[in-house]
Amino acid sequence: MVASRRIGAAERGVRLGLRHRLVAAGRTADPADVARSLVAVHGTDPSSVYLGILARMNAGGIADVERALYAERTLIRLLGMRRTVFVTTRDVASVIQAACSDAVAVNERRKLLGWLADMDLAPDVGEWLAGAEQAALDALAARGDATAAELATDDKRLAVQIHQAQGTSSAGRFNVASRVLLVLAAQGKVVRGRPNGSWTSHQYRWTPLTAWWPAGLEEWATKDAEVELARRWLYAYGPATVDDLQWWTGWTRTQVRRALTELTPAEVDLDGVPGIMLESDVQPPPDVEPWAALLPGLDSTPMGWRHRDWFLGDHASRLFDRTGNIGPSLWWNGRIVGGWAQDRDGQIVCRFTEDVGVDAVAAAEAAALRLAKIVGTVRLAPRTRGRTWLEQELAR
Repeated sequence: MVASRRIGAAERGVRLGLRHRLVAAGRTADPADVARSLVAVHGTDPSSVYLGILARMNAGGIADVERALYAERTLIRLLGMRRTVFVTTRDVASVIQAACSDAVAVNERRKLLGWLADMDLAPDVGEWLAGAEQAALDALAARGDATAAELATDDKRLAVQIHQAQGTSSAGRFNVASRVLLVLAAQGKVVRGRPNGSWTSHQYRWTPLTAWWPAGLEEWATKDAEVELARRWLYAYGPATVDDLQWWTGWTRTQVRRALTELTPAEVDLDGVPGIMLESDVQPPPDVEPWAALLPGLDSTPMGWRHRDWFLGDHASRLFDRTGNIGPSLWWNGRIVGGWAQDRDGQIVCRFTEDVGVDAVAAAEAAALRLAKIVGTVRLAPRTRGRTWLEQELAR
């Protein structure tokens, strides 16, 4: 292990700009390059996938990302770390599946079995669910693709309604088909295909994984996949804390310790906080030109660490919603210095939360013009989070 050295916020910001392709020299023409650079693109909000990828490309538009997702299929949506939807490439998806998704699938299936057991559907609820899962796979194979609602018409088991948390504020009702598809997705058996609607829609059609990728995913042993995922994350997001890695992966302490024992990362001082990074990555990065970026809500960069003070400062109350999800953020040289939103007329407007000088303002204006061309007349709306304080203020 190399000698510990101090790495401040400024150097971490340079690394972030380079590794996350936010500096002009680091941008690419290939959406798959972006996803691989970030390990995976945070995909809970459909529009953030497109805007986050295009913010890191040197040209292109919505059609280029759609082509990668649905025509060339170099990108795939999967249920990964922390039961979150991500978009990434086949090689990385294979690692995530073994390192995270398989465990997510076990938990989600156990949860579904509990709900079904309470409904007294059959003497053996496990056998009943296995039959429903196979019915969903058979129906998808026959149809080619389908929504959960369509599958519910193909087999009566898939149409059974589950009532959750009745009598509480979080009460809800959904059919078995939707939960079965979630479990099958976590198992790597089905994938989210094209949405019903535009690129901002979150109503996806589902298809068997082998119809999407005939070769399927590569096989990884769980422990090997954990080491590889930790290595990829440390290259993209390091230096960072062990706590950051555990939060991002959703692993237990035992899993994190096991992966790091194999990696033997270098220990570093992050402005007084113990940190780690790949031993092969300890040399200082090259200088970069000043850069600005307008990143969408739930973007992979600000969602990449648990501890964000080094790039966020004291702006969290303005830029995060009530459940801890970040909204659209404005970056200058590796730090969040404000946010952006669409106003009532659909125009992209920025707000700095600190004084960073005329160069930053000019760069942000140029980024806003580029974003406006990409978005066009589409009105963006949070799908899986609430509006932040700053979004609400700018929208007015």
